[in-house]
Amino acid sequence: MRAWLRGVVVLTLWTVFGSAVQAQDTRSLAQDMVGQWELATAERNKTCVVTLKGDPIAGGMKLELEKGCVAALPFTKDIVAWSIKGLDIVRLQDAKGQSIIDVTEVESGIFEGQRSGEGVYLLQNLAAARALSKSMDQMIGDWSVVRGNDRAICSLTLTNTETAPDNYAVYLKPRCDPIVAGFGPVTWRLERGELQLTSAKGEVWRFEADDNAQWRRVPDSADPFILTRQ
Repeated sequence: MRAWLRGVVVLTLWTVFGSAVQAQDTRSLAQDMVGQWELATAERNKTCVVTLKGDPIAGGMKLELEKGCVAALPFTKDIVAWSIKGLDIVRLQDAKGQSIIDVTEVESGIFEGQRSGEGVYLLQNLAAARALSKSMDQMIGDWSVVRGNDRAICSLTLTNTETAPDNYAVYLKPRCDPIVAGFGPVTWRLERGELQLTSAKGEVWRFEADDNAQWRRVPDSADPFILTRQ
């Protein structure tokens, strides 16, 4: 076979193979997306439950919005269907197939998208979102900072006093360990299932809820910092 012809054959095979792989990936993502999801602001202070279905309709697939979605997220009033665009874009769309919001996976099971002038929104598996959810009311109050040996080294208070959008004041109590006092957190917030403490210098300590309803600083270590209720 002449070299130029061999090249054409190889290119054709790769094109066909690539198209088949892309179609398979699209089908796989569509299958994975069927179920209940939480559409929310980045801070999860406004949420909407969306049920994505596998039933085809004109231009996409069926979905259902929970009652109260429009009140929480007004733009959802125009969402009537969903579809997969490209390899990894999940589109929530209007009756004409136009995007209301496009989201892509940024972490396992967490999709992120942005609406111009409004900010970032997250689409997350409903069960996972509720498992990670910690409301403001649950977090406000007095907490102890405990090291891995269960020794309390500091006490602090998380308040509902907003110092900036979605950031709230935190106060250290006297006689804190120099490590915590040196860090000196002044605000706290909930971000994508994390509790974040931020110092006046902008340094951030991140905590994730563990199986014991405590908050463990990440990345983890052999002598971790743990937040526990007083």
